[in-house]
Amino acid sequence: MTPPPGWYRDPHAPHLERWWDGTAWTEHRRAPGAPSAPPVPTAGGTGGSGRAKAVALTTAAAVLVAAIVTGAVVLGGDDGAPETRTGPTTGTTAPTGPPAPSPSAPEPSAPEPSAEDPDVVEDELNGITFPLLDGWVRPRHVADEDVVMTTDGTYDCPGEGSVCRHGLVVSRTVTARDTVSPEALAKDDISDAADAAFDEDSLGQRPYGGLESHEVVKSGPVAVAGRAGYLVRWRVTTAEGPGGYVQSMVFPSSVGTESPVLVRYVFDAGEDGPPLADMDRITRGIRPVTDGVTGGGVGSSVGPPG
Repeated sequence: MTPPPGWYRDPHAPHLERWWDGTAWTEHRRAPGAPSAPPVPTAGGTGGSGRAKAVALTTAAAVLVAAIVTGAVVLGGDDGAPETRTGPTTGTTAPTGPPAPSPSAPEPSAPEPSAEDPDVVEDELNGITFPLLDGWVRPRHVADEDVVMTTDGTYDCPGEGSVCRHGLVVSRTVTARDTVSPEALAKDDISDAADAAFDEDSLGQRPYGGLESHEVVKSGPVAVAGRAGYLVRWRVTTAEGPGGYVQSMVFPSSVGTESPVLVRYVFDAGEDGPPLADMDRITRGIRPVTDGVTGGGVGSSVGPPG
């Protein structure tokens, strides 16, 4: 940040103060603490206008000596012209007064941070952000709707289909006419989530050969973005491949009509799948959007249970 105009310690003559016009050093100098009004810039620029004139007729001997020293420094060259100096250099000498930044040549302004935080994924519709953990990326070339992140890379599906991913996270809005608890919504959604992830996809194919069985490995209340929610997690067995884990989690939104938000997690169970602990890490990292919601995020609406 460029310092405002003012008297600061001269970086080339620390026993003196020099006028900084807000853009560059001028040739105006004075003894520290000597009363002086700000120099009037000339029409030709910010520097001094010809020979600087010494201030005389002081009664205090100390002030007179200081004025002589100041005049000697300003006048400089033998030809009577103001002493030529290079532009101020960056140093660690602190200014004698405000502002706090050094009056040396201003550092180039740092670039503005990117509007898109590389460490989070934002669901603007539901007013939340998800942490982007190591091994996870924003969705690319994903046919499924409402996916907020996937594991990095793909592999050949063990059953039908072309490519599969080891992990997905989906975010949607539940629209219901009557108030339905997060627990009821999560319990109702888990079977649909398991079928969509491991049984038959939207193209009618069975990437894992079909869903054979499941067991509940976790369920109960959960706090998400400061809201009380509920989750249900299944371990599923598939006809082909190592099977996997699917979780349905529902909690009230912190924006708009506070419609419930449904987050689905789909993880492969094989050794190449993401750590199961990532489900809890992502859940703990979900945050409300605090800078306002512009609408049109990655989420969409799903109807209430039939």
